[in-house]
Amino acid sequence: MDRALARTPLDGRDRALAVEIAYGVLRRLGTIDWRLAPVLDKPLTRLPGAVQMLLRVGAYQLLFLDRVPPSAAVSESVKLAKAQSRKLKRDWSGLVNAVLRALIRSPSPPWPALQEHAAEALAVRHSVPEWLSRRWIDRWGIDRAEAACEQVSAIPPLTLRINRLQISRNEFLSRLQEAGIEAKATSISPVGITLGEGVSIPSLPGFAAGQFYVEDEAAQLVPPLLDVHPGDLVLDACAAPGGKATHLAELMNDTGCVVAVDRSEARLKLLEANRRRLRYTNLMVITGDLTNPSWVKAVSHVVESRNGLVSFDRILVDAPCSGLGVLRRHPEAKWRKSSEQFKRHHALQLQILMSAAPRLRPGGVLVYSTCSTEAEENEDVIEQFLRSHEEFRRESVAPWLPAGGYDLLTERGDLSTMGNRNSMDAFYAARLKKIGS
Repeated sequence: MDRALARTPLDGRDRALAVEIAYGVLRRLGTIDWRLAPVLDKPLTRLPGAVQMLLRVGAYQLLFLDRVPPSAAVSESVKLAKAQSRKLKRDWSGLVNAVLRALIRSPSPPWPALQEHAAEALAVRHSVPEWLSRRWIDRWGIDRAEAACEQVSAIPPLTLRINRLQISRNEFLSRLQEAGIEAKATSISPVGITLGEGVSIPSLPGFAAGQFYVEDEAAQLVPPLLDVHPGDLVLDACAAPGGKATHLAELMNDTGCVVAVDRSEARLKLLEANRRRLRYTNLMVITGDLTNPSWVKAVSHVVESRNGLVSFDRILVDAPCSGLGVLRRHPEAKWRKSSEQFKRHHALQLQILMSAAPRLRPGGVLVYSTCSTEAEENEDVIEQFLRSHEEFRRESVAPWLPAGGYDLLTERGDLSTMGNRNSMDAFYAARLKKIGS
């Protein structure tokens, strides 16, 4: 989307509309397809892909954008269809015109009955895959599942984490107020700021000076759980693009060393760019794969060893996962996922955890976190790990949560922002301590 917009002469208002339509179609795809089905003579998926998307783009404007006149939504969609006729070897503009006009004339049908067809009803109302709505209903019941489905299709807030080595939160809020930018402090994270709509990040005061990092409030709660200290040696095992690694660097007052490891060189370039902008000197970026033992050798070349072994005071395993907790930020992702991925992720997460754990010194702390809502990627991983690692014990994260975050504690003392009332993404984190002296 960014590359496409960079090639166009659109002004700011039209760019914003283009982004709204693209993301809006992806957020509301399930609902749009359900509304289009009755006014089509054949299944939508039997039409060429470009025609499917033109119909969805037009339908989104008709169903969800009050500021776009229906006549304009139809006429622009028809123009786009005509422009595609040579590529598609057929003029589909007549069909696009007929379908969208039929959609305007057709009354809104009643939603599927919630009590009789709960999974379908939630899938259609909130535009989530039906396998996911059914899964959440089975786990939590209809009411909690509906709240989760509704959150998935919500537009997320834009949240910043203040770099307190550069500026305080109150000072930065004052700068934003002086610039006429709507902003407020986050309700739980002591370092977060939530911005109003229509803000350009690079144009914000303090961007070039490294005074903030764009990060959801839930993610801001994870690094403090490690309880790092100045001078510590810390491993961030799956570090790119650097949100938690840079937060750890700040919590250590830019002393000691945060070893940020990731297997993706492209994503590590983002991490390195963030490190430079935020002006941290204690963050070391290393390409390495925690599923391959060679990562230890890569780290040992640049980190002093203790007793001949690389040994860390703190380890963060922010494991790769399904990302179901951040679907509202990546609306395209919900249409690409399936329930089959959880077993695969579980195995990978456990492998990374077991690879990192031996490198923690006795008495050290390991925090495992994900942006997943599912037990297979969260509690089940921790339970299985602890059964085979008696040298670790689970600790409640309560002492390291802000006072307003105690309702985010699970029965086992882990952090879970699932179903929170603070408009945060869904994150999970567990704290493990290695027994010994």
